[in-house]
Amino acid sequence: MATGNGAYVVHRHLERSIQGYQLLPYHPYRTLFPVSLFPIGRNKKSSLIHTTPDYAYFHARRGIPLVLTFHNYVLDRFMRDYSSCLQNIHYQTDLKWLTKKAVNLASELTAVSQFTAKLVQTELGLDRKIRVIYNGIDEAVFVPTSKPANQKNIKVLFSGNLSSRKGAQWLLPILNKLNPNISIYYTSGLRNVKALPAHPRLVNLGRVDYADMPALYRSADILLFPTVREGFGLAAAEAMACGLPVVATDCSALPELVDGEKGGFLCGLGDIDDFAEKINLLAGNATLRREMGDYNREKVERLFTLKRMVAEYKALFEEASDQLNF
Repeated sequence: MATGNGAYVVHRHLERSIQGYQLLPYHPYRTLFPVSLFPIGRNKKSSLIHTTPDYAYFHARRGIPLVLTFHNYVLDRFMRDYSSCLQNIHYQTDLKWLTKKAVNLASELTAVSQFTAKLVQTELGLDRKIRVIYNGIDEAVFVPTSKPANQKNIKVLFSGNLSSRKGAQWLLPILNKLNPNISIYYTSGLRNVKALPAHPRLVNLGRVDYADMPALYRSADILLFPTVREGFGLAAAEAMACGLPVVATDCSALPELVDGEKGGFLCGLGDIDDFAEKINLLAGNATLRREMGDYNREKVERLFTLKRMVAEYKALFEEASDQLNF
């Protein structure tokens, strides 16, 4: 599993929760020479291999069940406008070929949302089942704050890589339409180290260790998530577990997480005015923020717990192993 992304975080949880599950990480730069991935894990005895589809072709072994999880899908036409020229060439040539090869080799296919499962089936022309296993949040670690709601200076948090896919290009335009008592704090993500243009109410937090993320969510009042495409939306779910209202894009998997008007607001893609309006509304109403945050916490406890995710993967792994033995 390549490091530096949400999928790595999820698979690390599985390693900690399932006996015998061993995560073998590698640096993302190794994908520039994919054949270098072939030796990973070859010296280890495995009864099952679980990975993502992009480079699974190099991990597959004869006679060992291969379970693939689609954490996202960015090979479709829509994402070309949010990818570089080199990325688009890569996606439409070798990466799509490798993905199709891996799918053909897989014993089981999973996806982290209904949206992702349907998109993969449509784009790859699949008629086989893709099991949906939502990502899980450790609700014992990601917990709401006990402090009273902030009334004056409102802290809006953006968590993610500073890329166009995450909507980082809209942070400053949104901020320019927010009330003067509202600031946006942003992380540089797991890979990026760059910063956005300077502004007194746009605060760069740099790279934040994952262990420090629960405290960061609790220090905020609202999560801003103007993303273009999410396979699941891990940051949104983590913020929800911490009792934050979420203002997110009405796209991809996010409506499966955020219930509009109940746990936050879903805005049009790149609609700066809509995002600013909803943030200003929440900033001026502490009661609404608390009610939406409480709603989100309850939804995470009901649908997106770590325990539920682990149990579903364990059951899937046992089924895949039993099918091979049968």
